[in-house]
Amino acid sequence: MPAQSYAFTTEDVEYIRHGDTPQRLTLYRPTGDGPFPMIIDLHGGAWSQGDRADCDARDQVLAASGFVVAAMNFRHGADGYLACMADINYGIRWMKANAARFNGRADKVGLSGTSSGGHLAMLVAMRPHDARYESIPLPAGSPAVDATAQAIVMQWPVINPISRYRHAMRLRASANPPSWIGNIPERQVQFWGDEDGMSEGNPVLILEQGQKVLTPPTLWIQGQPDQTHDYRDPESPVELNEPLRFAHDYRGAGGYLETLYIDNATKASDLSHNPTAAFFHRFLG
Repeated sequence: MPAQSYAFTTEDVEYIRHGDTPQRLTLYRPTGDGPFPMIIDLHGGAWSQGDRADCDARDQVLAASGFVVAAMNFRHGADGYLACMADINYGIRWMKANAARFNGRADKVGLSGTSSGGHLAMLVAMRPHDARYESIPLPAGSPAVDATAQAIVMQWPVINPISRYRHAMRLRASANPPSWIGNIPERQVQFWGDEDGMSEGNPVLILEQGQKVLTPPTLWIQGQPDQTHDYRDPESPVELNEPLRFAHDYRGAGGYLETLYIDNATKASDLSHNPTAAFFHRFLG
């Protein structure tokens, strides 16, 4: 972590519009010479709820440590999986295309995300050139950029959508279902369509099927105990909970991944914000 702490400004920016509906991001810009590395931060909400404002505490820490940060809204819920990925892929390219305007570096970009946002960050980083995700072109005259990232930090991601769906359904059928389940299974079906969708856009299965993807340096921050994100899938081929299962697969594919376990009760604090900033400084400079 750099010793210097930066003042920063915030700005609400429209980065794309679908019909009459804008998608916006909150831009955090350090006050200093720069140019600064850039972070795109994706909110959680089981792929159907949440807002970029949920990222604010973390993004203030990142901006104060010397990153241009974009907390991004995107289509989700009933708009579906591919609409979501198209917005995020476009948003990354849009930030790179406008890097000079924001005093940022297009060659030093990290992705951050919480819960389902962590899954989306990993998926877009694995498949930055997927034609379905790249389907929205930048405005005419934009520089030639892509959605590749140099580092990822996931905070307790829902890394395996079909596993989490079946996990929630098993617990719902138990004698004493936990309250966190709520309508999560129905929200997942709304977003993914069916279990085939949950399997196709699935970083765990992508790796276990041997698909060729990019594997940028990654940090997984995980609270414990956390039945929602840190459990063993009975269908898993390895005797590991989901975080360590993914770490095993990611390293097996040649990727670098660290895991950091912290207190689940106070995880949305500097316990996760500071390690996020430190990891990005290591890999983005």
